[in-house]
Amino acid sequence: MALTNTENLLMVLNKEIPEAIPTYSIFWGMAGSPSIFRNRTGNPDGTGIDYFGVEWVIDNSAFPAALPKPGVFILDDIRKWRDVIKMPDFSNVDWEEMAKKDREGFDPELPLGGRTVFTGFFQSLISFMGFTEGLVACLEEPEEVKELMSVYCDFACENARKYIQYYKPQYGTLSDDIAHEHDPFVSLETFRDLFAPYWRKYASVFLDAGIPVTHHNCGHFEAFAEDVADMGFTLWEPVQSSNDAVALKAKLGRNLALGGAFDPTPISVSYDVTEEEVRAFVKNRLDELAPGGGYAWFGGMFGDDPVSRQRNEWIQDEFQKLRGTYH
Repeated sequence: MALTNTENLLMVLNKEIPEAIPTYSIFWGMAGSPSIFRNRTGNPDGTGIDYFGVEWVIDNSAFPAALPKPGVFILDDIRKWRDVIKMPDFSNVDWEEMAKKDREGFDPELPLGGRTVFTGFFQSLISFMGFTEGLVACLEEPEEVKELMSVYCDFACENARKYIQYYKPQYGTLSDDIAHEHDPFVSLETFRDLFAPYWRKYASVFLDAGIPVTHHNCGHFEAFAEDVADMGFTLWEPVQSSNDAVALKAKLGRNLALGGAFDPTPISVSYDVTEEEVRAFVKNRLDELAPGGGYAWFGGMFGDDPVSRQRNEWIQDEFQKLRGTYH
């Protein structure tokens, strides 16, 4: 294989058939973001008060991550957002110096990409108001939600242009979890009305500069996938198991590459499986998703126990053996 992983990934992001299946990680887009967005609270673990006044605490329900403090929200009435929500003032930020420092600390073996918002559009609304009041606002005061999203989008796009100018990224990304395991948090109609226009506008900043853009969304998101492809995003990850990845691949092809789509549950420590069964599981998934391009690998075991580590070695070894055989 003559091409690097980054070169193969960029081919996928540009809807081309790669030489070999590229690997992709949701954490690359975080690491490649400007430091003012990676350190929204100034604390390395993400806890504390962010630029908007939202308090973040560590939540261990799935894996340790910083989330808005339950029951403590800065906005209780969407009609008052103009008095409460102020876009951060970065007029004194030296983007050239920040980019120089950030790029010096970035692994040159990785593709450089990132986001220029603290959280996505829907997620920001929820961080300001909480799920209950945020979703009620979408139902009762959609015009107010749209006006807030418009201001937030202008802020995001302004920073995206500076990011492109000073960081010279190879791709952009937008993370905006708008679904849980079984269903989206809002209907497709509400999504198209309240959030999709701003996702599209944000993506267009990168696309107009000739830079591909990816999208992160956990949960059961497949109903929105065609819309996301139409906006110009060319990869969605992590495509969790509640989505029908095989059907999506058949429908979308290379227009919206699938990143991940690998559920290790059937070969987890809960089951007594052999090395041959683990390797066969990996091959079957690649057989389903890799032919014809439109796929990037993001798979493995999450546990750190000896059994999980061993099976993860088999998974990654099998992937490496097969990644160059599909194109």
